[in-house]
Amino acid sequence: MDKQPLQWFKTTTSEGKTYVFDPLRKRQVLLTPEEEVRQKALFLLVEHLHVPAGLLAVEYSVKVNHLDKRCDAVVFGSDGAPLMIVECKSRQVKITERTLEQAVRYYSALKPKYLMLYNVSVCLCFRVDAQGLKAMDHLPDYEEMRQQRPIR
Repeated sequence: MDKQPLQWFKTTTSEGKTYVFDPLRKRQVLLTPEEEVRQKALFLLVEHLHVPAGLLAVEYSVKVNHLDKRCDAVVFGSDGAPLMIVECKSRQVKITERTLEQAVRYYSALKPKYLMLYNVSVCLCFRVDAQGLKAMDHLPDYEEMRQQRPIR
């Protein structure tokens, strides 16, 4: 039985607002500038980096310093272990040290192997190892994410 391909970037307008269908959450969401970037990041992860859609959580809740926070997306391994946190910013928001600090706070809750920072114009990826964060010169595909040993 063939799987149906995911429908990306399908928009509708209602009461003057534009919504995009999120094929992972299987519902319409308001198309804000950050949501547009999030959808493009999800497309990149699923269609180009071969992350199984069922192992990708969108707006994933975490506790950081007793506060409820949400990662834009988290990639999981088949064993349920977090592999990558994805932090998205709208195109108008620069990826800065502050963005990385936000992702590192989320890291403290989940301990994935990778952090990805994305605003369409800039895409940065870091691998976490025993010495700390290592900037990568590429985005790992799902197979590479799975192969790296976690640092605990």
